[in-house]
Amino acid sequence: MKRILFAGAVVFAAANPALAADLIPPPGPPPQAPATYVPTTAPLYNWGGIYFGINGGYGFGNSNFNAATPFAGSGDFNVDGGLVGGTLGANYQSGSLVFGVEGDADWTDIKGSTSSNGCAAGSCQTSTSNDWLATLRGRVGYAFDRVLLYGTAGGAVGNVKGTLTSGTATVSGDNTEFGWTAGAGLEFAITPNVTAKAEYLFVDLSNGSVTCSVAACAATTTVPVKFDANIIRAGLNFKFSPF
Repeated sequence: MKRILFAGAVVFAAANPALAADLIPPPGPPPQAPATYVPTTAPLYNWGGIYFGINGGYGFGNSNFNAATPFAGSGDFNVDGGLVGGTLGANYQSGSLVFGVEGDADWTDIKGSTSSNGCAAGSCQTSTSNDWLATLRGRVGYAFDRVLLYGTAGGAVGNVKGTLTSGTATVSGDNTEFGWTAGAGLEFAITPNVTAKAEYLFVDLSNGSVTCSVAACAATTTVPVKFDANIIRAGLNFKFSPF
């Protein structure tokens, strides 16, 4: 009997480590590294940077030869024509506000003429033309991501040529005139470096004049020439990297 009990104790002791091992749960999987955050929305477009481009459009407005006797003046008459040229500018963006400066120089073909019965020689014809136009303006805008709505104002310079034909005599004056311009526009970012815009500007160059001779006006006199135009144009710009 003692031998049987001793043998059972030996068997129980030998089996006990195996039972203990069965009671301990196996280790779990190793801890995983945290997932990397990937933004689900693209960053907002940055309008800052230097840009250059081309523009083209159409201008229409009014001219007026205004003088006392012996040339009674022409009254307002229409001028219109096309334009095309280049643009250079720079923007700085702070939040949604965009501040910039822009200059452009255009070849223009804005002109018009009218007939008048106010000349000393009876009937006469007056005409005004503008062959080139340049502006330098400040711009302030608000960006809706890839869309920029802006206002603009500054100085303008261009030539104003006035011609008066009275009888068989023709006189003209072609002067470089300084004036002002203001307007607004809408610009859209096509790619990170290419933008397109539509713009309206009002330009006033009303300080021109024609010196009318004795042959044309029966007396030498200076005839003021008024010129203003509404410019509607589109442009395409290439923008360098933001500041």
